[in-house]
Amino acid sequence: MAYAITPPAQAALPIAGSEDLFPVRRVYCVGRNYAAHAREMGHDPDREPPFFFMKPADALVTGGADMPYPPATSDLHHEIEMVVALKGGGANIPVEAANDLIWGYAVGLDMTRRDVQGEAKKMGRPWDMGKGFDKSAPIAPIHPITETGLIESADIWLEVNGTKRQTSNLNALIWSIPETISYLSGLVELAPGDLIFTGTPEGVAACVKGDVLHGHVDGLTDLNVKLV
Repeated sequence: MAYAITPPAQAALPIAGSEDLFPVRRVYCVGRNYAAHAREMGHDPDREPPFFFMKPADALVTGGADMPYPPATSDLHHEIEMVVALKGGGANIPVEAANDLIWGYAVGLDMTRRDVQGEAKKMGRPWDMGKGFDKSAPIAPIHPITETGLIESADIWLEVNGTKRQTSNLNALIWSIPETISYLSGLVELAPGDLIFTGTPEGVAACVKGDVLHGHVDGLTDLNVKLV
């Protein structure tokens, strides 16, 4: 059997210190997973279970490539996050087994067309075009957990043109990484190659063409991306 058209390329991420690539199946993102960020967006983090949205796998921007400023927005926001890459999957995974599924970690950006997202919210429509547009997910190389160990407490921050905009620590997550994996696996069956963007701290703000974004999580390769 032959394909009717040429199959699309497999989305994949570089691995720190290796020429191998990490194949990507799906990209999940958890919303409002730091209390201060939930409050700055007008929500009460103490009353919300985790919720999720998705980005296309081919929205990932790798290798330090520039990110083109997207069309249909005048309010593009940065959201720095730690990303978890899975080597295993399943449904209804117990919290105590969730860490066993982790292959590694990376620094990522959930870039957001905030005006598009805000209009969708007001009209009760999906966020897809506010979150899942082309090249909306710059990401640094993945570090295998065999190198880093479990990361549960690490500083996370973002600078824009050398000025700190977002800063926190992973221990401020409302839902820990194993809790997030477990909860998500109750909604969909996870699989090897899945990525989970684990949430962003407070301080999200607009950026413009020419801005240089520098993202950091302790122990991982920094992410540097320029908006063009």
